Amino acid sequence: MQTNKFRIAIDAMGGDYSPISEIEGAYLAINDPQHQDIDIFLVGDEFVLNKKINELGYDKNKLTVVHAPQQVTMHDDPTDVIKKKKQSSLYIGAEIHKNGIVQAFASAGNTGAMLAVSTMILGRIKGVSRPTIGSFFPSIGKNPVFVLDVGATVDLKPRYLYEYAVMGSIFVEEMLSIPNPKVGLLNVGEEESKGTELVKETYKLLKESKVNFIGNVEGRDIFAATSDIVICDGFVGNIVLKFAESFLTLLKFKVKEFSEQGMVNKIKTALMVPTLKEILLQFDYQTYGGVPMLGVDGVSIIGHGKSSPLAIKNMIIRAKDMIIAEINNKIETALIN
Repeated sequence: MQTNKFRIAIDAMGGDYSPISEIEGAYLAINDPQHQDIDIFLVGDEFVLNKKINELGYDKNKLTVVHAPQQVTMHDDPTDVIKKKKQSSLYIGAEIHKNGIVQAFASAGNTGAMLAVSTMILGRIKGVSRPTIGSFFPSIGKNPVFVLDVGATVDLKPRYLYEYAVMGSIFVEEMLSIPNPKVGLLNVGEEESKGTELVKETYKLLKESKVNFIGNVEGRDIFAATSDIVICDGFVGNIVLKFAESFLTLLKFKVKEFSEQGMVNKIKTALMVPTLKEILLQFDYQTYGGVPMLGVDGVSIIGHGKSSPLAIKNMIIRAKDMIIAEINNKIETALIN
């Protein structure tokens, strides 16, 4: 294989539909004319992977299979993975990244384990207290809103939230091409005096910082795109994320319920479906593929457990974009200066 390509490892055994989605997603990326500069390393049980690659009719010579006999499940405790599953695809994927064999690692597997392993093996960027995970939310604006933290750390200090604002600003500016993105602090009201002690102390830090802080924002402001970035602790962020994900399920149920109330409603629904599908593309996690674990000293991308081949492909492209943008260098410069 050529050494001047972007080398990206995929945890081939992590997602709900592994290894099929991971294999097909890898080949979608490899065969994309716009991304011929990518080398894929599939990490997992080599017997299983080679068998599936043959069954699917793909050329094995187009990628590298890295053997990892163990598998991390969604139910594995992150600490147990570090202690007992050092031969897993998730652990070995992070190791070959640390050793410079690849420049990025992506997984649709256990988020907690991915965060723990990435932090332990890759370490933290200088100036970062705690790595974080963000997520894109659809909005009425031109761009999605980036919310972080969405579950990496429940108990935080104001300093951590300040760092999240800095890291999120750099990520959004580079990935979405939004100059000097606006940062909002999620709270129960817009007034500076409102909220918990954590939020009030964070407000002071952000107000005095160089980030483009616009003040407190409320839950309704996320979809309204009042700010480009919303900062909150992982407890609140994860609840917001799971609630938002459930909205699509509710909407689909209501549309189906409406269509079953008579022939006229069926016709109305049939006319509405094409437009609705286009609108709902903004809610589709596959579009973004995955999100980075900001703050780890490497490029670690985590995707949805139910990632499809398209989502895996977009995770790979996200990793490539992160490498090109040199996000970590910019984060370190911003936090230690």
